[in-house]
Amino acid sequence: MHAVVIGAGIIGLATAWLLKKDGWSVTIVDPTPGNGASYAAAGMLAPASEVVWGQTPLYSLMIAAAQLYPTFAGELATGSGHHLGYAQTETLVCASDAADRQSLRELCALQTSLGLSLELIAGTQARALEPALGPGVTAAVRIEGDHSIDPRRMTDALQALLTGSIVRRRVAALVSDGSRTRGVALANGQNIVADQVVVCAGVDTGTIEGMPRLPLRSVWGDVVRLSVPRRLQPIVTRTIRGLVRGRPVYLVPRPDGTLVLGASVREDGVDGISAGGVHQLLRDIERVVPGVLECEITDVTARARPGSPDDLPLIGRIDEGCVVSTGYFRHGILLAPLGAQLTADLTRGESRDADMLTAVDPSRFAQDIRKGDSR
Repeated sequence: MHAVVIGAGIIGLATAWLLKKDGWSVTIVDPTPGNGASYAAAGMLAPASEVVWGQTPLYSLMIAAAQLYPTFAGELATGSGHHLGYAQTETLVCASDAADRQSLRELCALQTSLGLSLELIAGTQARALEPALGPGVTAAVRIEGDHSIDPRRMTDALQALLTGSIVRRRVAALVSDGSRTRGVALANGQNIVADQVVVCAGVDTGTIEGMPRLPLRSVWGDVVRLSVPRRLQPIVTRTIRGLVRGRPVYLVPRPDGTLVLGASVREDGVDGISAGGVHQLLRDIERVVPGVLECEITDVTARARPGSPDDLPLIGRIDEGCVVSTGYFRHGILLAPLGAQLTADLTRGESRDADMLTAVDPSRFAQDIRKGDSR
């Protein structure tokens, strides 16, 4: 069987890898593999600290995905020979004032009710663990099960395992016989025939002619990468997440001593890097880890993440020859093992977890989906 996967981000590449391991022939089509939302992502694997109010169906997906990660990352590292920057150190979520401390307490109650393991500690205890934390940190939550990984290393590893299968072209349209999808038409006029087409094109899904009009929105994020001066290394040893006047900010240390600071969440239509977004990140992290302002900025990236109305992925069948997998919002890296598994199962005609597939089925927004040219 032959599958064409549209999109070489973390979801498309991971899905193609699973299909290839199962004996399928795969062709991945993307003009710039690994350069979309996955390229900007910090890679927090945080099923506990990503829990927020009002997203109950998402909780079970995040927890299930986190449980898959050790095996998924281990097989990917072994198969590719690449180091993935997989850090299984705990996460600290810090509050910068009394109001943020109260918000943290309330969120802890929700997280604990879901069976997640965490510990609320005083600011002094947090500074004993991470001396670089600022004096304004009033409390923190230790979350042993929230880890991190380097998405750029992951996509490089997946591309290495899929060498020869990636076509650097843009898909212009789905090719249909009127009842089912039979392949794709590339922008250069070439057609590729396939038994199954898997659309993992993120925010670009709506640019593909013949796709239903899915209720996707572009949610931009600005991410800053920094180099730490030798005299400050290591500035932090854990992922540090902060609440600063209700705004989230995070700092992820990499094994090579660099830091990832993120991420703004904006829907302002600014495709490039937002000066205001970067300014806000630096101002907020100064409250939590002041020493970051002594570091060197080495890279600033902005990418659009595909969001759905309820912030859950959209994974389901479009017709007998086409599956879509998009809408992962801020959770694409965390959900990658699970999203790829669900997508590969659908592509193969299997459905091992009916409840999860129901939760992410695009038909939950049937009134917003129209067949035809979605542009």
